Formats: sequence, structure tokens, C-alpha cells
Amino acid sequence: MYIVTCCSTVDLSEEYLRSRGIRCLPFHYDLGGTTYLDDFGKTIPLTEFYDAMRNGAETRTSQINIDEYYHFFKGIFEEGYDILHIAFSSGLSGSINSANNARAMLEEEFPDRKLIIIDSLSASAGHGLVADYAADLLAEGVSLEDAAARVEERRKHANGWFFTTTLKYLVRGGRVSKAAGLIGDTLGICPLLNINSEGHLIPREKIRTKKKVMAALVSRMLQVAEGGADYVGPCHLCHSDCLDDANAVIALIEEKFPNLRGKVELHEVGTIIGSHTGPGTIGAFFWGAENTL
Repeated sequence: MYIVTCCSTVDLSEEYLRSRGIRCLPFHYDLGGTTYLDDFGKTIPLTEFYDAMRNGAETRTSQINIDEYYHFFKGIFEEGYDILHIAFSSGLSGSINSANNARAMLEEEFPDRKLIIIDSLSASAGHGLVADYAADLLAEGVSLEDAAARVEERRKHANGWFFTTTLKYLVRGGRVSKAAGLIGDTLGICPLLNINSEGHLIPREKIRTKKKVMAALVSRMLQVAEGGADYVGPCHLCHSDCLDDANAVIALIEEKFPNLRGKVELHEVGTIIGSHTGPGTIGAFFWGAENTL
């Protein structure tokens, strides 16, 4: 028997992860000179975190270190379980290297236990979508090795499309130049971005007005979702302290995709992704065409 694990960058709610039996290890963030765990907003509610960003607070993030992975994995081994770990995209963090180093340390101590680590090549609930699929396979009784092989293939089809209502935080993170950010905010540009095949966050379109970028996100989903408007899979939607906008996008998605597996699952963008995208960001995550860009 094995357990599916992931990093807190999945941006799925704690309740959702618990319902799927997925165990999660937290990244860290710095706010106002103090370091905190990315703990689903328990220590600092996410609304307060995003308000601090709006008020000019600097935020930084740090990855999970080898020792933390070691003790996390070791505890599960001591329970008698193998592990299928779905890691945060290597295109955005080096945390998977720490996970692999921890695995090497554990191999001598637990020669009869298995730990398979898979690079999700995704972020936020795209990372979560891959972990969720792994949990589906576990529930179906698929073996660890077979599940790992299927997740490796399936991750190529995890689609994640984002937009943000300000370029301020993308400028701060170096993804947009200061000049382009100033012009973009003056013109009301809301960039549409996605995660490419190497797990990097890439700007794809510059769209004026929030209403138009919402429509553009849903249009992209219609183009690439498996089966188009007949898509029958899950859809996760994350927002960073912009619930009204999130609900507006959900209404558009559920109107265009009447056969979704249940309703759109709504989650909050956590402190790690949110530190780089800022408040006012929305992302939709679903299964679609293989991302080759």
C-alpha cells in the first residue's frame, strides 16, 4: 500500500486534500521579516496576507529543505506505507532536488520501502490536478509502479491558465519589465498566462479589461479541454482574494461546460504562488491537449 503526497503549492484546500487522502508538506514564506509555514492560512489568514501585499509588504518564498523532506517521508515509511510524491514544478523551484536527496538518504534505512517522486511540471491547482489524479489511481487499486507511469504520462495534459488584474507583482518578480508594467497598468492590461511544457509560467496574451480576459480564459479552455465543450473531467479554480471575480469565471465555465465532473472546485491561491502573482489572480485547471510549447 502507498500514500500520495505533495507540496503545499498544489493550492487545493486542506479539506479537499484530506478528503482525497493526500498528505501535504508546506513550503515557507517571509512576510515583514518573519518566516512562516505555508499552512493554508492558519497562521495568517490569506485575506490578511494579500492585504499586506496591497499595502506594500515585501514577500519572499523558500523551498522545502532536505531535512524536512527526510522526516516527512520517514514518518510515512515508519507507518508501513510506500509513497508516490507529486512534486512542485522543477521549472519554478529546485525543491524536487531536495526531495530526491532525501530519498537517497532513506534508501539505506528503509531498503524494503519505495518512494517514487514525480515532477508535476505544474503549479497551483495544476500541480493539484496531477496529485488528484494520483489519488484516483490509488483509490482504483492501481499499483505504485503502474500509477507512477500513468501519472508521468497524464501530467503532460494538465492545463493551467491564469490571469491577473495588475502587472505590479509580475514586475516585482522580474517576469515583466518595469516599463511594460507601467504601460500595461495604465492601459488596463490583464495578462493571460499558462504553464508551458517545461513547467514555467509564460505570458501568452495581453488583454485589456478584466471582463475580456475572463472571456479569453474560458475561450482557451474551450479550445484545449479534452472534448471541448463536452469536457467531462474535473475543473479546479483558484483565486487570490478576489472571490467575486472567481465566481464570475465559474459561472462562465459552468455555462460553457455543462458536462463537468461535478461543479467547479473553488480554492484559494496560497502564499507561495500568491507571493509571485499577487492579489487579484485567477487560474483555471483542467485536463486538455498536451502542452508542447
